[in-house]
Amino acid sequence: MTNATSEQNQAIIQEVLEIFPEKARKDRKKHTMVTEPGMESVGSCIVSNRKSQPGVMTVRGCAYAGSKGVVFGPIKDIAHISHGPVGCGQYSRAGRRNYYTGTSGVDTFGTINFTSDFQERDIVFGGDKKLAKLIEELELLFPLTKGISIQSECPVGLIGDDIEAVAKASRQTLGKPVIPVRCEGFRGVSQSLGHHIANDAIRDWVLDNREGKPFESTPYDVAIIGDYNIGGDAWASRILIEEMGLRVVAQWAGDGTLVEMENTPKVKMNLVHCYRSMNYISRHMEEKHGIPWMEYNFFGPTKIAESLRKIAAHFDDTIRQNAEAVIARHQARADAIIQKYRPRLEGRNVLLYLGGLRPRHVIGAYEDLGMEIIGTGYEFGHSDDYDRTLPELKEGTLLFDDASSYELEAFVKALKPDLVGSGIKEKYIFQKMGVPFRQMHSWDYSGPYHGYDGFAVFARDMDMTLNNPSWSELTAPWLKSA
Repeated sequence: MTNATSEQNQAIIQEVLEIFPEKARKDRKKHTMVTEPGMESVGSCIVSNRKSQPGVMTVRGCAYAGSKGVVFGPIKDIAHISHGPVGCGQYSRAGRRNYYTGTSGVDTFGTINFTSDFQERDIVFGGDKKLAKLIEELELLFPLTKGISIQSECPVGLIGDDIEAVAKASRQTLGKPVIPVRCEGFRGVSQSLGHHIANDAIRDWVLDNREGKPFESTPYDVAIIGDYNIGGDAWASRILIEEMGLRVVAQWAGDGTLVEMENTPKVKMNLVHCYRSMNYISRHMEEKHGIPWMEYNFFGPTKIAESLRKIAAHFDDTIRQNAEAVIARHQARADAIIQKYRPRLEGRNVLLYLGGLRPRHVIGAYEDLGMEIIGTGYEFGHSDDYDRTLPELKEGTLLFDDASSYELEAFVKALKPDLVGSGIKEKYIFQKMGVPFRQMHSWDYSGPYHGYDGFAVFARDMDMTLNNPSWSELTAPWLKSA
């Protein structure tokens, strides 16, 4: 990208925001920028982690979604109670493709909606007694649960249910962890605070449970943190980590168990995939238990090799040699994938708008296939997410935060990307427009995309999407004549 591109993108921002009233336009302009050469931090160039503009459609989730849907939901051997009306629990039940092993309803419970099903009388008289009764019945019907989490919905915070008291009493009665999570949806500005609240609940109610109990440790014990096993991602990543000689003691939350989480303070290093959702608990374990942590990226062979070497650098020569052997063993396959798909994808432009780690992590995989990122943004990012994104972007790249549906559509019309990667809420708008689209939150029901195994699937899916002849045959319904 050139200086001309930077000027062009600045003009696009101004044109797109022109439709807003002056006050809203001034606010939204703070959430967009164009990258400049040599930038090491976004500083005040872009504002993030702020409340969405009232009246402007946002694709963010809530604190409950961040806790129940992301952090706690994939823990397979715990029953997760949605404490409040039935809707939130049903909407979040198995909403993401968090693959796991086990038998649903026997030793795994992620696909079951446990809810206190608030009615009007519960709002008036409180739901504490109902919650205690629910936990009692849940234990009778599903005795193999290893624990229970209580995920608060909005009404619980408004009426003041004492879920902590219920959790403590139930824990004494059942003899297993009962974890209260104050993740009412109205808290904070997005699902990001839900991640933080969930991390704090794990810190206070889970991590110390096995303190002082025997544990056979090795110098190579690690934990995979912040991988939710969407489409089998964590399994693909775990293969590589174990191939290099490390022992994965805990994997959470995807396909994770309570015991694994409780054993995490015994590991020698935490490997963090989703920085946004799990940096809080990683920092806590570093401060309290002295466990170092690092963010890694297993999207595309270039980033995989970088991350394997970065991980190995924290261990001895044996692990470093093993890492090189793993990279060499998979290189021929990665080269074959690139040789097959790069000629079909090279030079294509991509616009991304995602949550968590993806706005920056997937860039390398696209670049391995010869594709270029012309714009990217976070639904609920913080300033440090944008700082971590800058090194991955070329000069003049459009960067945006909490884009409204209108803004995203306008950016796509102006930039004319060959491919859009975003979430389920945006998918059908762009498909109706005839713009090739990949749902990059749950991999459009494909996957995995992590690791060398995942790169093969990723490359195939991008080729299948971009080179599908149907796009040119589509006319958006609103452009058709009567």
